[in-house]
Amino acid sequence: MLLNCASRRGIFVETNRQCFRRGIRDGMPIALGYFAVAFTLGIAAKNAGFSALQAMVESLTNNASAGEYAVFSLAAAGAGYWEVAVMTLVANARYLLMSCSLSQKLPPETSLAHRMLVAFDVTDEIFGISIAYPGRLNPWYTYGAMAVSIPGWGLGTFLGVAVGNVLPLRLMSALSVGLYGMFLAIIVPPWKKDKVVLGLVLLSFAASFALANWPLLAGISPGIKTILLTVVLSLGAAVLFPVQDEERGEGQA
Repeated sequence: MLLNCASRRGIFVETNRQCFRRGIRDGMPIALGYFAVAFTLGIAAKNAGFSALQAMVESLTNNASAGEYAVFSLAAAGAGYWEVAVMTLVANARYLLMSCSLSQKLPPETSLAHRMLVAFDVTDEIFGISIAYPGRLNPWYTYGAMAVSIPGWGLGTFLGVAVGNVLPLRLMSALSVGLYGMFLAIIVPPWKKDKVVLGLVLLSFAASFALANWPLLAGISPGIKTILLTVVLSLGAAVLFPVQDEERGEGQA
C-alpha cells in the first residue's frame, strides 16, 4: 500500500521508498548521538557483568537510555527480575503517551502491523522528528530513522563493553560521567522554565539521599527504593501541580 509521507491538500507527494530514505537522512544525527550515549551505557553494562553480546541485544530490544541504565544498575545491585521489570516500566512510561500522540499522526487506514512496528522504537528523538513532519506520517519515514538509530544504539553499547576491557580504569570512570551528563541534559531545561520542576528535582535528590541512609530502610533493595520514590513523587506532583490544558497545548505546539 502506498502512503503519503507528507500530504498537502490530499496529494501524494512521496513514495514509501522516498519516505524511507528521508527517514534515514533525518535519523543520522540521532544515530550518532545514540552511539555516544550507548557507549557509556556499555561501560555501565560491563560493570554490571554483562557480556558485549548480551548488552548489545539488550540495547537492540530496549532503545531507552533511562530504562537501560535502570536495568544495568539494578542488575549490578542484584535486584530481582520483577524489580527490573517494574522499574523499566516506570522509567519508560512516558512512551505510552508518545505512542498515543503518534497514533493520531498516522493515516486512519494504517494497519495494526505498521502501528506496532512504529511503536517498537518510540524514543524521544524519533518521536520528535516523526510528530514534527508535515502532514500525515508514513510509517516508512519512521522506519528509515529506526534503520540507522537502532544499529547505532546497539553498536555503541557493544563497543562500550568490548573496548572497556582495554581502556584504562581512569578513562572508563571519566566516560561513565557521560551518563550523568545525559540525565542533566534532560532535567535542566525544564527546571529553568518551571520552578515546580526545579523543586521536584531538588526534593527527589533529598529523598533519594534520605532513603539511602535511613537505617529503617536498610533491608530494602535499591530497586524497590527507586520504584517507591519514582511513583510517590510522580503521583504527588500530578495531584498537587496538574498540567492545565493550555500548557499541554503549548507543549505540543
